[in-house]
Amino acid sequence: MLFGTPAPRPLNTYPAWKYVIVTLAALIAIFYSIPNYFGEDAALQLAGEKGAKVTAEQVEQVKQALQAANLTYKSVELEESGSWLIRFTNTDDQLHAQTVARKALGDGYNVALNLAPATPNWLRAIHADPLKLGLDLRGGVHFLMEIDMATAIAKHEEALVEEFKGLMRDENLRYVSTLRRPEGGVQVRFRDAETRDKAQAEVKRRNPTLQISDGSEGELFFFNAVQTEQGLRTTRDEAVQQNLTILRNRVNELGVAEPLIQRQGAERIVVQLPGIQDSARAKEILGATATLEFRSVNEERDVQDALRGRVPADSELLYDLNERPILVKKQVIVQGSQITGASQGLDQNGMPQVSVKLDGKGGQRMLAHTKQSVGKRMASVLIEYKTEYEEVDGQMVAKPNPRKVVKVINAATIQGVFSNNFQITGIGSAEEARNLALLLRSGALIAPIQIVEERTIGPSLGKANIESGVKSAGIGVAAVMIFMLFYYRMFGLFANIAVAVNIGLIIALMSMIGAVMTLPGIAGLVLTVGMAVDANVLIYERIKDEIREGTNVQLAIDRGYARAFATLVDAHLTTLIAALALLAVGSGAVKGFAVTLSLGIPTTIFTATMGARALTNLVYGNRNVKKLAI
Repeated sequence: MLFGTPAPRPLNTYPAWKYVIVTLAALIAIFYSIPNYFGEDAALQLAGEKGAKVTAEQVEQVKQALQAANLTYKSVELEESGSWLIRFTNTDDQLHAQTVARKALGDGYNVALNLAPATPNWLRAIHADPLKLGLDLRGGVHFLMEIDMATAIAKHEEALVEEFKGLMRDENLRYVSTLRRPEGGVQVRFRDAETRDKAQAEVKRRNPTLQISDGSEGELFFFNAVQTEQGLRTTRDEAVQQNLTILRNRVNELGVAEPLIQRQGAERIVVQLPGIQDSARAKEILGATATLEFRSVNEERDVQDALRGRVPADSELLYDLNERPILVKKQVIVQGSQITGASQGLDQNGMPQVSVKLDGKGGQRMLAHTKQSVGKRMASVLIEYKTEYEEVDGQMVAKPNPRKVVKVINAATIQGVFSNNFQITGIGSAEEARNLALLLRSGALIAPIQIVEERTIGPSLGKANIESGVKSAGIGVAAVMIFMLFYYRMFGLFANIAVAVNIGLIIALMSMIGAVMTLPGIAGLVLTVGMAVDANVLIYERIKDEIREGTNVQLAIDRGYARAFATLVDAHLTTLIAALALLAVGSGAVKGFAVTLSLGIPTTIFTATMGARALTNLVYGNRNVKKLAI
C-alpha cells in the first residue's frame, strides 16, 4: 500500500453522516406524524371581519355568556392569526355555543365551527400539526362553479365601446358609430379615412394588446379592434380571480374554519366547506352581492356635528374599517361596475399604492370631478348585503331581508387631474394595499357563475370513511409485514421497520406542506406500501441469487443493494412521472391519490435503499458472517 493512501472501507459499513441522515429522517417521521394520533376537539373560532380583532374583553363576555348557558368549555386560547379558539368536550355543546357566542359578539364578527387538533404544546412548538382532512373524511359541502366567460368577454367589449367613445371626445374626432361586432370585437365607423387613421393610431397607442384592422364600406371608413389570444387569456384570468375574491369574501360570512376555494381548469372554481351541512345557506351566502362607489368626502361640515345628529341633507355619516366616522356625500362619482381593474404596487417614494382602471364612462365622470376637486378627499365606499340569522327552536334560521352594510374602505386626497387610470395612495401597508385592490376588483361581478355540481357529505359518513379507510389500510399493511417477517426473517424485520418509517415520512411530509388527505389518498398510501415492500423484495432476492452463486455473504449483501438500485430507480421514476401527470392535470379524487403517490415514491427509494441498508449494516456490517437469516 502506498504511503498516505487510506485503507478501503470494509463492505457494508456506513460513514457516520449517513447514519445521522437516516436517524433524522426517522425522527421527522415520528414527531411530525404522531400529532394525528391525538385526535381533535370540537371548537369555536372567533374572528373579526375585514381585519378587525376580537379583544380579550369581548372573549370574556363570550365566556360569561357560555357559563350563563351552562356550557362547559375545555380551554380558551389566542391563535397566531389573531383569532380566538374555544375548545369543547363534544359537538352538542359546540353547536349550542355557536349561537350563544354570536349573540355575545354581535355584528362584525365570525363564529366558525372548527375541529381543533388536540396536539400537545411541545409538538406545536416545533410546528407539528395533524393532516388536513378532505370532505370525504370530515364531511361538508362541495360546490363546482362554472364562470360564464362569454358574458365576461361581452362586458369587457362593452367597456371598450365606452372607452373608445370617450377617446373620440377627448381627441375631438368625429365618428359615426361605435358598436360591438357579432363575431367579436369592436368596430368604430367614420366618414373619412384621415379621421379613422388618427383614431386608429391613438387606440393602438393606448391599447397595445388589441389587434386592429381597417377597411371601408360604401362611403364609410372603419377599424375593427379585436382582443389577441393573450388579451382573451388575461380577461378570462381576471374574471376567475375576481370571482375567487368574491367567493372568499362570501365564505367568511359562513364561518368555515378551513375552506378550500381554488381554480379548476380555465373556467371553473371549486368551493369546499368542511363542517357545513346546510347547502341552502351556503348557496345563499355565496350568491350574495357587493358593490363599490367612489364619493366625495364632505370636508365643509364638522364630523362632530354629524355625530350629534346634524347630518347635511346631501351627505351621510359612515364609518371606516377602524370604526372612525367620516362624513361622505351621497352623490356617486363612479360605481363599482365601472371599475375594470385594480392592482397593488409602490409609488415613486416606495410607499404602497393601488392602481385603478375605469371604463370610458367612469373615466369621463372621474375626469370631470377631479378637475374641480384637486386637494380634496375622495372615499371608496363598499356596500354589502349580508344575510342575518335568528334562533328558531335552537337552530339559526336566515331572515328574509338581507342587511345593508356600508363601510368606507379608503379616503385619499386627490393629488391631480385623472380619468380612466389613477392611483390611490396614503395606504398604511402593503397588506392593506393588497386587500384594497382585492376589494376594488370584487366591487362588481362581471362574470356570472352557476353551480354545476353540488355534494353534501355528512360528518357521520366522513367518520365512517376514516374508520373503514384506516381499518383496510391497517389490515393490508399488517398482512404484508407478517409475510415479510415470515419469509425473509431478519431481513423481513428490516423491511418492516423501513416500511413503518416510510409511512411516517409520507404523513409527516403531507402535514408539513399542508396537503389534504382524502379517501383516495389512503388508497395511494396503501399502494406506496406495496411498492416499498416490492423494492425490498427485489433487493433481497438479488442477495439470495448472489449467495446461490457462491458469493460470500458480505459481498452478496453489497452487490444485492448496488445492482438492484438502478432497477429500483428506473421502475419508480416511470411511476413518479405518471403520478406527477395526475397531479398536474387531475382534480378531486385523482389529485388526492396522486399527492400521496408522488410523495411516497422518493420516500420509498430512500427507506428501501438507505434506511433498510443502514439496519443491515448495523447488524451484519464488518462481521464474519457465514449465513444470513434471509
